[in-house]
Amino acid sequence: MADEGKKQWIVLGIGIVVYAGAVILSIKYKLRGGLEFALFAEAYLLIGFSVFRRVVANIEQRQYFNENVLIVLATAGAMGVGRYIEADAVLLMFALAGIAENRTVRRSKKFIQDFIDIRPVTAIRKVRGKEVEVDPSELKLRNIVVVKPGEKVPIDGIVTAGATTLDTQALTGETIPRAVGVGDKIYSGSINLTGAVELRVTKTYEDSTVSRIMEMVEAAGQEKVKQVTPVKRFMHIYTPIVTLAAFFIAVVPPLSFAWGHWHEWIYRGLIFLIAACPCGLLISEPLAYLGGIAAAAKHGVIVKGGHFLELLTQSDIFIFDKTGTLTEGVFAVTEVHPEAGMEAEELLKMAAYAECYSNHPIAKSLQEAYQKPIDKKQIKSVKETAGYGVSATVEGKRVHIGNRRMAEKQKVEYAHVESSGTVLHVVIDKVYAGYIVAEDMIKEEAYSTMEWLQKKFHAVLVMLTGDRVAAARKVAWDLDMDYAYANLLPEEKLEHLTEFKQIQGDKEKVVFVGDGINDALVLTEADIGIAMGAFGSDAAIEAADVVLMEDDISKIIDIIKLAKETVQVVRSNLILAFATKAVVLLFCIPGYMGLWTALAADLVVMFVSLLNAISIVKYPVD
Repeated sequence: MADEGKKQWIVLGIGIVVYAGAVILSIKYKLRGGLEFALFAEAYLLIGFSVFRRVVANIEQRQYFNENVLIVLATAGAMGVGRYIEADAVLLMFALAGIAENRTVRRSKKFIQDFIDIRPVTAIRKVRGKEVEVDPSELKLRNIVVVKPGEKVPIDGIVTAGATTLDTQALTGETIPRAVGVGDKIYSGSINLTGAVELRVTKTYEDSTVSRIMEMVEAAGQEKVKQVTPVKRFMHIYTPIVTLAAFFIAVVPPLSFAWGHWHEWIYRGLIFLIAACPCGLLISEPLAYLGGIAAAAKHGVIVKGGHFLELLTQSDIFIFDKTGTLTEGVFAVTEVHPEAGMEAEELLKMAAYAECYSNHPIAKSLQEAYQKPIDKKQIKSVKETAGYGVSATVEGKRVHIGNRRMAEKQKVEYAHVESSGTVLHVVIDKVYAGYIVAEDMIKEEAYSTMEWLQKKFHAVLVMLTGDRVAAARKVAWDLDMDYAYANLLPEEKLEHLTEFKQIQGDKEKVVFVGDGINDALVLTEADIGIAMGAFGSDAAIEAADVVLMEDDISKIIDIIKLAKETVQVVRSNLILAFATKAVVLLFCIPGYMGLWTALAADLVVMFVSLLNAISIVKYPVD
């Protein structure tokens, strides 16, 4: 597509050079007849190359009346009556507008390539005790596959040997690694973190989780309806009406009150048709949207098309991912509960020491909460047990820190805690020492953003997350959200999104806000997808329609305010364009307005539209 766009610009550039040469030669040497026509006709064909291709495509799709057909009829008629300079000028303005408009569409399919990073390249199959490297697509049901630490899970299956922890963030958005053992299901696209496991294939590669995600994203990218702006909708009505009107102007008077004056009225009909060319009308809308896009960029928001600004003003359901979108995606220690005889600082110290060799997000939160240097010479015999926790000898004491299964394994009485955060039980020398809670914190700006969306924009707030129910419920409660769904895979998020879209009216739109690879599918399918750009995945950023580059969710408020202002300017531009066009057409019928006057009126419309676009760029959204 990039090569195609470059080709169009090259042909147009050659056409402009030929046109300029034809104008100079025509004026300087007063060319007339066939030579003059040949020069301007050559320029006409080159300048209109992209327009003619659109006309052919429209006819193939049985779209016989639109702005492309109108411009060709009008300019061809002008060429027929010897108005070569005017015909080429009008066609040039229209071609430039069309090519510029199409440039924003060309990157729409590129996001599919960014999903390659979650697709495993190879798999290790176990055959008669030997490990054989194969392509994942060659695996069959009930084959045994070995997945080692650091490798991506190549296929959906059930663990038959070993235990490990999995990074499932690419699929679920959940930052806490998931512990799995014999009998547990695991999904392709996950990353094995700690131990080697063997799994029995339960789905072929074509039916695996990662393949389904890629197929659905590609299908969504291909099937997402090409947005039709209000002006283009109007063109379907406007074009046949003005074409028919021009025909009547050219034919009816010579057959009635102006009998025999065919040349005069045909010429007036062509002037009417040329004056009806919707250059100023068509450009007035994209100019305003370009101003809105530029203003959004100044405020750290990338909008991939002006139409999405219009859709934002029609949105009434906002669906959010949790981790990294509403929350920081970084854990922090929120509670320290020592048992009798143990100080809170000592409990935190022993936990931080025991976990100091781990890169786990929760381990890092313990070290940050402790806030003191760790003397690693005091740490010995560190052992991590998948699905349980970590054991280490700290200052001569045997410390065990982990989940409830770890506490049960140590055969101690432990506190039964219901918490939205992750509870870490600590056992020191076979004595229960207490527990620590670490939580993913809600972003400060999330509170004000949710409140504004509900009270000022009257939006319904929904959360779709792959996180645990308890964690999802707490965030939804704290932010006063209307609905929350947890433990979701990407395709399950898509199902919920589809349900919300089905209950919407024609003028009501659904927005999805997310940041991870797992959100790319839903971002693509939503009416408007908003990605968190600073820490979001490339796939999510490419799939989204709007990108918040500063990773500040409150920017949603700014972009909605800006969208409203932009749409208001669009409407003002269209009213001006329609009114100007109506006056010009009325004066063309009795011959009071010539071609150049009509073109000048279009230029005035474009100039005013440009000023309005500049005013949007300077619009303060804060």
